[in-house]
Amino acid sequence: MENRFTGTVVRATGSWYDVLHDGATLRCRIRGKLRLKGVRSTNPVVVGDEVVCEAEGGDCVIVDIAPRRNYVIRRASNLSKESHIIAANVDQALLMVTLRSPETPKEFADRFLVTCEAYKVPATILLSKIDLQDAEAVAEFRAVYEGAGYRVLEVSAKEGRGVEKVRELLAGRTTLVSGNSGVGKSTLIQAIDPSLDIRTGEISDSHHKGRHTTTFSTMYPLAEGGAVIDTPGIKGFGLLDIDDAELWHYFPEMMRVAPGCRFYNCTHTHEPGCAVVEAVKAGEIAWSRYESYLKILDDDEKYRK
Repeated sequence: MENRFTGTVVRATGSWYDVLHDGATLRCRIRGKLRLKGVRSTNPVVVGDEVVCEAEGGDCVIVDIAPRRNYVIRRASNLSKESHIIAANVDQALLMVTLRSPETPKEFADRFLVTCEAYKVPATILLSKIDLQDAEAVAEFRAVYEGAGYRVLEVSAKEGRGVEKVRELLAGRTTLVSGNSGVGKSTLIQAIDPSLDIRTGEISDSHHKGRHTTTFSTMYPLAEGGAVIDTPGIKGFGLLDIDDAELWHYFPEMMRVAPGCRFYNCTHTHEPGCAVVEAVKAGEIAWSRYESYLKILDDDEKYRK
C-alpha cells in the first residue's frame, strides 16, 4: 500500500473510519490535530467525505479532508461542539416518514427539509409502510407536501410497492436516507439491493416507536451503480446557522408568494399586506407548514434531539 492515498469515508464509528480506496476498504483513525482544528462539529470526519490518508507504522491515518460540496447538518445533542453532520457530498436526500407505526412528527420533517434546502441537497419524501397507513391521512399528507413542491413516493418494502421507483431514483447517485427510528430505512435499502447485509428491527408494540438498528452511518455501494448512506434513526432535528430573516427562503411555497408582500423585509408573521399570511388564510399554503415555520422562528430549546 502506498504511503499517501485518497479515498471516500464509507463508515464512521467515532473513533475508526472505513475508507474506500481502489475498491478496498481500509480502517483508519484520524490525526489528533485534525480532530481539534477549529472544529465546531461533534464529528469532524463524516460518511461521504473525500479524505487524504497516510500509512503510519502499520496504521492508516486520515490527515486531511477535501472541501465538501454540501452536507446535511443538525444541532448536536452534545451542545459543547454545536453541530452534528449527518453526511457529506450527497446528490440527494430521501426523507422517510410514516403517519403511524410510528408517526413522524411534521415539525421533524419540515426541519429536515429546511436543512436540505439551506445546504442545496435535493430532497424526496418517501411515505413508508404505505400498507399500514390510512388512505385519508395519506391523501392529506400528499396534498401538503406536493403543494409545497416536494415529490412524494409511496413505498412498502414488505409488499414491494414503490421499490422499483426508488431503485431508479438511486441509480448512479449518492443518496442519504434519513428519518426517525422505525420508519423502515434499512428494510427498504435491503429490498432495493438484497445483496447488502443490513440489520433490521421490529417496532416496539408497547410504545409504537422504532428501535435503533443502524448503529453507525454507513455508505453501501449499490449493485446497479450509485451508493446509499444508511443513518441511525434521529429523534429530533435542531436547526443550525439559519438566520431568522432567511428562514422563509427554505420553504419553497413561501418563496413563491413572498414577492407579493408589501414590505421587502417582511417576516411573514404580523406585517400588514403579507402575501404569505394571506396564502395561509386562503389555504394555498398548508397551516401545518406555516406552523412549523413559526415554531422554528421561535426555536424552542427543547427541540435539540
